[in-house]
Amino acid sequence: MLKEPFVFETDSYYSIGEWTEGTPQLIAGITTRRGGSSSGPFDTFNMGLHVGDEETSVIHNRHLLATGLNMPLFTWVAAEQTHGSTIYTPCSKDAGKGAEDYKSSIKDTDGFMTRERNILLTMCYADCVPLYFLDRATGMIGLAHAGWKGTVLRIGPKMVESFIGKGSSISSLEVVIGPSICRDCYVVDDYVIDKVKKTLEDENNLPYNLKEEGQYNLDLKELNRKLLIQGGLNPDQIRTSSFCSSCHEEFFSYRRDGGKTGRIMSFIGWKEK
Repeated sequence: MLKEPFVFETDSYYSIGEWTEGTPQLIAGITTRRGGSSSGPFDTFNMGLHVGDEETSVIHNRHLLATGLNMPLFTWVAAEQTHGSTIYTPCSKDAGKGAEDYKSSIKDTDGFMTRERNILLTMCYADCVPLYFLDRATGMIGLAHAGWKGTVLRIGPKMVESFIGKGSSISSLEVVIGPSICRDCYVVDDYVIDKVKKTLEDENNLPYNLKEEGQYNLDLKELNRKLLIQGGLNPDQIRTSSFCSSCHEEFFSYRRDGGKTGRIMSFIGWKEK
C-alpha cells in the first residue's frame, strides 16, 4: 500500500510531506476542523466565508492559518467556486482577493495555477475532491476543486492541458488527490452515474457500484484519477490520500453533517526565496 501523502503538522492542518520536505519554499496542504474560534455546526476551524458562519470568526481562523504558514492574508487568493471547470492564473495584482471578504473572490473559478512567488492559492471543500498540481521543472503549481460536476466536466485533465499550455512537459507533472468523501460514504443517483458513464465511456472497472435500485456508491477520488490518466498522466505521477472527509471527523463533511457545516481549505504556494 502506498504511503499516505498527507502528514500531520498541527491539529489545524496537514502538509503534502513528499513535496514540502526538502523544499522549504513550497507550502502545500489542507486544514482540519480543529483549533479555531467558530461555534455551532462550524466548530471550530471553519475556513468558508459563504456558509453562514460569523465573518469575524472565519477571518480570525484564516489569520491563525496565515500565521502558522507564514503566508499573510494579503498573499492569499480565493475563488467563488461554482462546481465548474474554469481555470484562472493569478498574479501579484490578485493577491489578497477573497482572503477577508467573499465578494472580492475570483469569480466563477474552480482551478488556480501560478508560478509566481508569495501567492497562496486556496480553495474550500466539505466532501469535494482537492486536486494539487506541481511541476518542479517550471515551478508551476496548481489547485482545483472537483465535486462531481467539476469532475465530469474534466477539470483535472483541463488543468493538465493548462500546464502544458504554460510550458510544462506532461512527464514532469505531479498530482496529489486530497482528502474527500470516500466510495462507501458517497451515494449518488442515476442522473450522476449517467454523467459519469459518458465521461468514462471507454473505461473498464468503472469507479462505482450499485447499492440499491437507483442508488450507487461512487468513488470520486478514483474517478478523478482515471480521468487524469486519460488526460495523459502515468499512474505513478498521481498520489491519492486515503483520508475520507465523512469517515474522519477531523474534517467538515456536507453529507455527514446534514448540509449545515464549515469548510476545510486546501492551499499551495511558493514563499519568497
